[in-house]
Amino acid sequence: MSFNIALTGIAAAQKDLDVTANNIANVNTTGFKESRAEFADVYASSVFSSGRTKNGDGVQTTMVAQQFHQGSLQFTNNSLDLAITGEGYFAMSQDLGAQDFTFTRAGAFKLDKDNFIVDAKGNFLQGFPVDEATGDTTSVSLSTSSALQIPDSSGSPRATATVYSSFNLDSRADAPSLPFDPTESASYNSSTSTTVYDSLGEAHVLQYFFVKNDPTTNPNEWDIHATLDGLVVDPATGAEQTTAPYTPLTTLGFSSSGLPETTNGVANTNPSSFDELVLPAGAGTGLSSLLTNGASFPDTGVELNWRDEAATTNKQPTQYASRFEVKALDQDGATVGRLAGIDIGTDGKIVASYSNGDTSFLGQVAMVRFSNSQGLSQVGDTSWKKSLTSGEPIAGEPGSGTLGSINSSALEQSNVNLTNELVDLISAQRNFQANSRALEVNSTLQQAILQIR
Repeated sequence: MSFNIALTGIAAAQKDLDVTANNIANVNTTGFKESRAEFADVYASSVFSSGRTKNGDGVQTTMVAQQFHQGSLQFTNNSLDLAITGEGYFAMSQDLGAQDFTFTRAGAFKLDKDNFIVDAKGNFLQGFPVDEATGDTTSVSLSTSSALQIPDSSGSPRATATVYSSFNLDSRADAPSLPFDPTESASYNSSTSTTVYDSLGEAHVLQYFFVKNDPTTNPNEWDIHATLDGLVVDPATGAEQTTAPYTPLTTLGFSSSGLPETTNGVANTNPSSFDELVLPAGAGTGLSSLLTNGASFPDTGVELNWRDEAATTNKQPTQYASRFEVKALDQDGATVGRLAGIDIGTDGKIVASYSNGDTSFLGQVAMVRFSNSQGLSQVGDTSWKKSLTSGEPIAGEPGSGTLGSINSSALEQSNVNLTNELVDLISAQRNFQANSRALEVNSTLQQAILQIR
């Protein structure tokens, strides 16, 4: 019996050595979780045996349990390298559309030939669908997740629908003596311009001209004219004005305090800014008729706002005794754009940036957790699958509930403590040697018995 006891001790020590050696071998494996060999004694008895004199039958390995505590982070220069801080796992699928998921914390991702985000084995990183414009997640169920793909196509052009402009007009300026003519600088006081885009993404120059009215008849009033690529715009039709005198887009009136007061002689409904003006722009008519490339502006027209986009009070148009100043000048159109970069936030949302200034939400990295992580089944490649003891995967958004957050351009290193493992290695070696010695002593005793005459 003592032979068997010593053999179980040797087997346990060998198992401890194997586990420790595996930990040491994976000390630099991204996302690796160290294991711990757990042992229990063997004790067999019956109703007729004396428990007081039972010495036990050795030792057995009850479990090789993985330890899922956090590993340290290593920062990189690759935005597709992802690390989880806190609880959670990435969901991976071997094939597109497959529901047989594996789970990992190794976030060394890259792009395949079709621009899908994959790991070194070609498994596809899963993500939740989101609204492209707002980034709001539409579902957090693994059954609705899909492989995340980074588009390599160009950002689509967007026709200008709204223009924002705010300024200060110099109250000290004199009214021009000449009728307005965009080619004659003496016929207007100030001008500014912005670039707008048609439906094909081609750029056009929209230029504003500010003309002060006669202060004796119309004090504190200014006419605003506009040209598109040098063609004078008619405020009523949006088409070209071809003969002088040119009708202004609008007439802006200011109070004696220099603040907005009237538009075309009518009191403003919004006292913090001038009322907007919509230039008609139906396909082939109105403002679109000024285009010669087959493109158009939105059918609803182009809205000209005399303020900034946020209607900020201190950026409303003014008429102070100060030089002409542009406070805000912006528009919502965009030309064709090329993919310029990818950003992944701590909430796992992937944002594509384009060269035309546009941004688009592509998806949200799916994250799952388990009731019992130590019940997961290992499948290799620092990946696990669910089991009966782990429970079902519970999906959610990174950073919500008990789920951890995502660090882009970082990798989670192995959580193996090399110093501890080397100490454990020495301990397991001593244990192996002690059990070997016990086996040797038993052999010597039996040999002595066999030699009795």
